[in-house]
Amino acid sequence: MRFDFGVGRKLIIVCAAVIAGIGGALFAQGVGDAAASIDGARILTHIKVLSSDEFEGRGPGTKGEDLSIAYMEKQFRAAGLEAGNPDGTYLQKVPLVGIRPDASMEFTFAGHGAVLQALFQKDFVAWTKRMVNSSQLDKAEMVFVGYGVQAPEYKWDDFKGMDVRGKEIVVLINDPPVPDERMFGGKAMTYYGRWTYKFEKAAELGAAGCIIVHETERAGYPWEVVRNSWSAEQFDLASADKNMNRVAVESWITHEEAESLFRAAGQDFADLKAKAARIDFQPVALGMTASIEIYNKIRTIDSHNVIAKLTGSDAKLKNQYVIYTAHWDHFGIGPEVNGDKIYHGAVDNASGSAALLEIARAFHELKVAPKRTMIFLSVTGEEQGLLGSRYYAEHPLYPVASTAADINMDAINVWGKTRDITVVGNGKSSLDDVVAAVAKEQGRRVDSDPEPEKGFYYRSDHFSFAKVGVPAFDPDPGVDFVGKPAGWGIERRKKYTAEDYHKPSDVIKSDWDMSGAAEDCQLYFLVGYRVAEAERIPEWTATAEFRGIREESLRKAEK
Repeated sequence: MRFDFGVGRKLIIVCAAVIAGIGGALFAQGVGDAAASIDGARILTHIKVLSSDEFEGRGPGTKGEDLSIAYMEKQFRAAGLEAGNPDGTYLQKVPLVGIRPDASMEFTFAGHGAVLQALFQKDFVAWTKRMVNSSQLDKAEMVFVGYGVQAPEYKWDDFKGMDVRGKEIVVLINDPPVPDERMFGGKAMTYYGRWTYKFEKAAELGAAGCIIVHETERAGYPWEVVRNSWSAEQFDLASADKNMNRVAVESWITHEEAESLFRAAGQDFADLKAKAARIDFQPVALGMTASIEIYNKIRTIDSHNVIAKLTGSDAKLKNQYVIYTAHWDHFGIGPEVNGDKIYHGAVDNASGSAALLEIARAFHELKVAPKRTMIFLSVTGEEQGLLGSRYYAEHPLYPVASTAADINMDAINVWGKTRDITVVGNGKSSLDDVVAAVAKEQGRRVDSDPEPEKGFYYRSDHFSFAKVGVPAFDPDPGVDFVGKPAGWGIERRKKYTAEDYHKPSDVIKSDWDMSGAAEDCQLYFLVGYRVAEAERIPEWTATAEFRGIREESLRKAEK
């Protein structure tokens, strides 16, 4: 979602020279030695434990959670880090509701003399986030609303006065693919393209349900990822209104099922899809109804974020914070694929959790702690919609206005050294200057996201911090691999997405090379250190959508 904040007070833009110009003083304080101590073998050891069969895929509210949070706490303690929760513990309780839909459901689409029976998992996945025993649609009228976007800054409205209250809306994934590069971020996805936005907009307008049409190329992942992610138990933050502000049924259907649905409605799906890419698109009543009944098993649990800290050394600045984040959770035990039901999540995100532990250990190796306090936050529920980081951002243990930056690690590089480092959301904040300075010292360059259309900026835990105004650095592995031919890195990423992403096969592979992981983690370490030492904190750039939120946060803190 884009935000229109108006003009706030002048931003404090951090000069790269101020942040990067620490010089030889870094090494006098043991910074070089601490960074150099970051070791790929240690990172791999943590990944082996966290992604093992014993940890059962690290699902929230399971034995896997108990083992995961105990392991993270044990390693933080062993590294000499303090308990991060002001109550003296290493844990922050995160109240969640787990909702498991009965797999016997069917989606019935009827109209124009036709009846289609869509099959769960094969043709669709559906669920409700409402905390109820059952939720249903009973012959809800179906309306195609293009991309389901209302973007007043672009004078774009896919609904154009159509009353969708009580109806089932059908929407396309991602932003409208308009040719004007000035709209919707050009090639890069905006929040309008995220599935979360589609469901939020449906609820805002009073729809009974929302169906998103999946397309592998545009979504950035195959149907199997959708099926595996949304067909088992799902979690949400437990809310006082029992999530009754959500639509009754949230769902995805395959591209093939969408074509059948539109054909039954007497419509050409490809033709309507093309029309939906135009600003003059008009919503289309399909003359079809949707019926489904979902029966749920509900449980409430207390999941946990794990938090440790290293108190800053400067009397004035130690009450400001630099946060490193990585999510410990994955999908636990789910649908069987090739004989395996454990979703090991070795890359996603045992690797980021391992990096968090190794960077935390390295910070404790410093002769003098950084001026600002370092926070190491291992969060729950990322795979369920950034729940742990969202809970922390909404219930911060340390003030948001005093948080200088978040550095997030989600799926680190396990394939060797690169000549580049990817910054997702490059150009949004002055943190980019810090990253570029450290990368240059490593003999590397900073590149923007090579797959901006996939909307990675809105898909990981840093986004929870960005939404409350905290400048966030979200690195991805580079794609220009040393000793590999041109294009190898992108192909390796695509192979992982197609074969292993959100599948049981995301395990440690024999061809992993942890030298790149170590070098990247050294960069993340130095970026955090320099932010912690800098005279001024990072700020959003003038065009960043989070700028106004930060300004307001700082204004309130000054009162």
